[in-house]
Amino acid sequence: MKPSLFPRFVLAAVLVFFYAPIVVLVVNSFNASRFGGSWEGFTTKWYATLWESDDIWDALFTSLKIATLASVAAIILGTLAALALHQFRSRLQRLHFAAITVPLVMPDILMGISLLLFFVAIGMQTGFATIWIAHVTFCLSYVTMIVLARLQDFDVTLLDAARDLGASRWQTARMVLLPLLMPGIIAGGLLAFTLSIDDYIITFFVQGAGTTTLPLRIYSMIKTSRNMPVINALSSLLLTLTFVAVAISFRLTKRPVNP
Repeated sequence: MKPSLFPRFVLAAVLVFFYAPIVVLVVNSFNASRFGGSWEGFTTKWYATLWESDDIWDALFTSLKIATLASVAAIILGTLAALALHQFRSRLQRLHFAAITVPLVMPDILMGISLLLFFVAIGMQTGFATIWIAHVTFCLSYVTMIVLARLQDFDVTLLDAARDLGASRWQTARMVLLPLLMPGIIAGGLLAFTLSIDDYIITFFVQGAGTTTLPLRIYSMIKTSRNMPVINALSSLLLTLTFVAVAISFRLTKRPVNP
């Protein structure tokens, strides 16, 4: 039977639909035209302009700092949550699992409003700390799910063997459990970092005066800046960083859990 070309055509159309705008963005970052309506020659001056924009680098540094701190906190809390969900079975754990999965399905705008109302209710001033808490809140769920998936194929007899050989609970966790879960933990951390550094909606609601992340800065530049190719250059760099992080994350999650 001759294979149909229709599924291949649909797949190609979907790929073009998703990735053509990205290709156009990257190409226009090397376009000498300021407005990108027509090709006026190859140039790297927009990257040079980007390098000299101190306000953009300040916003990038703020985003990197928040993303790093949020990823570390999400890794610690998410790993502990995954271990608790995997090891214990009770009604409380069902509520725990529901609380972990809610941020995955809740719309970002609703989550941002809810967090803002919470901070206002407790009298907490919005700023760096509120952004960090908000990012930990939604990154925690992703780390938990990735580590929990890693635990599904985990051989618990390895822990029993370590205990039989005289290892303490701490030694078993540090020398057996953590090394075997490390690919999943790192993958979850990279995903959390990626989600944190490019979040806009939730950050918009919980930001404070003097705390501007890179997505917020890019949005303000779109409305006021005449150098749109600078935004294209910045977006191209962020795309490269995101693709590298996601590729490493996927590669780590595919590694076998058993030695």
